[in-house]
Amino acid sequence: MPRHVACVMDGNGRWAARRSLPRTSGHRAAEATVIDVIEAARRAGVRWLSLYAFSTENWQRPGAEVDFLMRLVRRVVRKHAPLLHARGIRCRFLGVTDPRIPPALTRDFADLMTLTEENRGMTLTVAFDHGGRGDIVTAARSLIRSGVPAEAVDERSFAAHLPFPDTPDVDLVIRTSGEQRISNFMLWQVAYAEWIFPPVLWPDFRAPHFLACLHAYQQRDRRFGGVTPNSNGAERP
Repeated sequence: MPRHVACVMDGNGRWAARRSLPRTSGHRAAEATVIDVIEAARRAGVRWLSLYAFSTENWQRPGAEVDFLMRLVRRVVRKHAPLLHARGIRCRFLGVTDPRIPPALTRDFADLMTLTEENRGMTLTVAFDHGGRGDIVTAARSLIRSGVPAEAVDERSFAAHLPFPDTPDVDLVIRTSGEQRISNFMLWQVAYAEWIFPPVLWPDFRAPHFLACLHAYQQRDRRFGGVTPNSNGAERP
C-alpha cells in the first residue's frame, strides 16, 4: 500500500464541455469525487493523501471562474469540516500565500487546520495556490536566512525547510483525464513517485477507479535507480 498518494484533479472543464455546460458546472460536480476519494483512501489505509486543487498558474484563468472557485472551495470546506474531523483526518493547506485569496477563505483554512491538528488518522493536504517551484525557492530563502553554510546543505537539510517538512515523499501520483504532465505539483516530493494516468475525467472518478490505481501501483517494481535480484540470484535492470 502506498503511504502517500497525490491526485492531480484534472478534467473538470472537459467534463462540462462534453455536456454543453459552463466550466463552473464541472468544478461543482468535482465535489462528490473529492469526498469519495478521501473516504476510499482512508478505508484503504493510505496514510497521506494530497489533492491539487488550485495552482499558482490558475490565477491566469478568467476572473469569474476564479471567483466561483473561491466561493465553491469555501462552501466545500465549511460543509465537510465536521465529517473530516469525525473521521480523524488531519487537514492541511499547502500554499495559500497570494493576497488575492479572500480573507474569509484563508480563515476557513486556518480554522480547519486548527480543528483537526491533533487528529492521528490520515493526513489530507490540499494544495491551493500551490507551485512546486515556489516551494523550492521558499526553502532556499529559508536556508539562506538561517545562515546554513553552503557545504552543510544536503537533501535532508534542504527538505527540512520546505512547507510541512514532515510530509513523506509521494509514492503514487494519479492524474485523471489522461493528461501526462507534472504541472508544477510538489516537485521535490514526487521525485521518485510512480505515475498513473487514468483517462477518466475527475468528476467521473470514483472509489473503484482509485482502488484500481492502488492495485496497479502494487504491481510496479520500484527500484529507485537500483536493480532487483531475480530468483536465481542474478540482478536485472
